[in-house]
Amino acid sequence: MTPKDIKTALDFMAKNDTDLAAAIKLVGYPAPRNRPTGFATLVDIIVGQQVSVAAGAAIRAKLAATVPDMTPEKFLGTSTQDLRGAGLSGRKVEYGQGLAEAMRDGALADKHLKSLDDDAAAKEITSIRGLGRWSAEIYLMFALGRPDIWPAEDLAITEALRRLKGLDDRPDRTASEPLVEHWRPHRTIGALFLWHYFAGAPA
Repeated sequence: MTPKDIKTALDFMAKNDTDLAAAIKLVGYPAPRNRPTGFATLVDIIVGQQVSVAAGAAIRAKLAATVPDMTPEKFLGTSTQDLRGAGLSGRKVEYGQGLAEAMRDGALADKHLKSLDDDAAAKEITSIRGLGRWSAEIYLMFALGRPDIWPAEDLAITEALRRLKGLDDRPDRTASEPLVEHWRPHRTIGALFLWHYFAGAPA
């Protein structure tokens, strides 16, 4: 995903969405969020589950200092005490250790995931304890580069879409999918814009 890709997709979507067109004029275009595939990115996604952006960034910094070479082997070789000291909850330590064991044994191999369609790849990812639908969607979007993922359960996405469309309540998946159906096949970039809009637009 490049800045050009983002602008091209958003301009395409905005032709059929006056709310989106107005929002782009207000906050501009978002920057890419490309991530490498592999264990380190999946651990990073686990860290970000159910915490604020600021808290997630602080934990990531401590974890990077504790495990500078973030591989399954290095993570498994780090004591639970040290991982907790870096800010991981006991549950997230367990998730990280389980993920490390699975990936060390060959689970979630790049070549295999890239051969699958979106639904099948998400099913493989969510088969690992601690990686739910949201985590799978984030990995598909930014590590595997899937262009049409819609992370409907993300709270920032639901709030941004509520603001964008002037809704009274945050829409759930059933309500939000029809609102962005015309964004296909670029819903990943649409979601990226909504995160950007959430951070930069008036409440």
